[in-house]
Amino acid sequence: MATEQYSTLLASHHGSVMDITLNRPDVRNALDETLIAELTQCVLRAGETGCRALVLRGAGPVFSAGADLNWMARAAAFTEEQNLEDARKAQQLFAGIAHFPGATIAVVQGAAFGGGVGLAAVCDIAIADEAAVFALSEVRLGLAPAIVAPYIIEKIGPGAARALFVTGERFDSATALRIGLIQHITSGEQEREQRVVALLTRILEAGPQAIAAAKSLIRAVTGKSPDEAAEATATCIAGLRAGAEGQEGVGAFLEKRPPSFVEALPEK
Repeated sequence: MATEQYSTLLASHHGSVMDITLNRPDVRNALDETLIAELTQCVLRAGETGCRALVLRGAGPVFSAGADLNWMARAAAFTEEQNLEDARKAQQLFAGIAHFPGATIAVVQGAAFGGGVGLAAVCDIAIADEAAVFALSEVRLGLAPAIVAPYIIEKIGPGAARALFVTGERFDSATALRIGLIQHITSGEQEREQRVVALLTRILEAGPQAIAAAKSLIRAVTGKSPDEAAEATATCIAGLRAGAEGQEGVGAFLEKRPPSFVEALPEK
C-alpha cells in the first residue's frame, strides 16, 4: 500500500485501486478551495498512473455537507471575475472525476448535501447507507446547484432534478435509489465495505481499456438516435476488437482461461 500526503484528504493505493477519503470531519467534509484543489490533483494523478478504480469516501459520520460556508462567505466578497475563476476550479474537479478512465465508486454515509450529492452523482456507482440523507439545498441559500447540475441531470434525469432543485427538500436513500442517484443501499459499515469489495472484484476482472471505452461511449451516444450514434458505436467496437486487450479477452474466453488483464483485489 502506498499513501499520498494531503492536508484535506487521506489517499492510498491498493494495487490498481485508489482509495480517497475526504478528511475534514470537523466541518462534515465540506468542500473549500483547498479540498477542491487537492481532490482534483489526486484524481488526475490516479488517472495518469493507471489506477483502474477510484473509491471516494468521507471521514466521520457524514460523507459531505457540500460547500463550506466559510468558503462561501469569502467568495461573497470576490468580484464576479474572481467568482468565475473559483467556480471553474470546482468545475475542473467534477470534470476530472467524470472523465476518470477507470471505474469510480462513491460510498455515502450520514448525509450528502449540495456538492456532496454532486460527488455521488459524478461517480459511476454510488453506495449509500439506508439511513443516509440527501439534499440539493442551494436555493435555500439563494444559490443554485450549478456546477453539479450536468452530473445530477445525467444521473437522475431533468424531471427529478427540477423537483429537487427548486424545493431544496431532503430525501432518503430509498428515494435516491428509485431516481437513480445511487445504485446500492446497505445497512451499516460492514455491509458497505462488503459491497465495495464485491464491486472492485468485478471491476478488476474487466478490461481497463474496455471500461474506459464504455464510459466514453455512454457520453457519445446519449441524446442521439441509433442512426446518429451509429458511427460512434461502430468505431468503438471496431477499435476494441482490433486491440490487444479485446483480442486477449475473446481468446481467453474461447480457451476457457482467465484473461491476462484480470487483477486480484489486494488486501488492505
